[in-house]
Amino acid sequence: MNPPLIIAVDGPAASGKGTIAARLAQARGLPHLDTGLLYRAVGLGVLDSGGSLDDSAAAEAVARALDAGHLTDIQRLTDRGAGEAASRVAGYPGVRAALLDFQRAFAARPGGAVLDGRDIGTVIAPDAMAKLFITATPEVRAMRRWKQLTGRGDVIAYEDMLADIMRRDERDAGRGAAPMVQAKDAVLLDTTDMDIETAFDAARRIVEAARVRHGL
Repeated sequence: MNPPLIIAVDGPAASGKGTIAARLAQARGLPHLDTGLLYRAVGLGVLDSGGSLDDSAAAEAVARALDAGHLTDIQRLTDRGAGEAASRVAGYPGVRAALLDFQRAFAARPGGAVLDGRDIGTVIAPDAMAKLFITATPEVRAMRRWKQLTGRGDVIAYEDMLADIMRRDERDAGRGAAPMVQAKDAVLLDTTDMDIETAFDAARRIVEAARVRHGL
């Protein structure tokens, strides 16, 4: 029996990892989990309850009660406020521990799965068959997110978006609990000068090379 094809896709905000992961999942016929949505849902849950994002105990309580039903409002989960809230609560060890089993259970599905986030290849699925670390310059990533948000009616200056991206990068890389780092065996894919089709094709070839290495 072939081992499950687990694909771990990590990287900073607006690097293209979510889109690439979703397309890899579609191409391989695998389930996909954007783990960032979990942290966004936790952050919004804290705010919706009238709590503070500085209250780690409140955030952990929301994380422990989280289920798939909290991930349905994609429009709200992908707005700028949810991203900032996610970056805040993701630094709490209790929150990360509470969400660990959810993510690992998803990765352990028969046949495999595709997960994207910040610590998939290092913490959630360290034995994943294929690991990618997707990145791009902060300026390019800020422009992508700015176009996405303004395209759906949000009002934000590009300069503010860039500052937001750089602040999140620093927070994600500097946190004590599961910081964002490239796994030693992950393949780096810089999408700065790539459109989505070129980036996806490069990612697809990385996954195929991993399958070949494992004799599949």
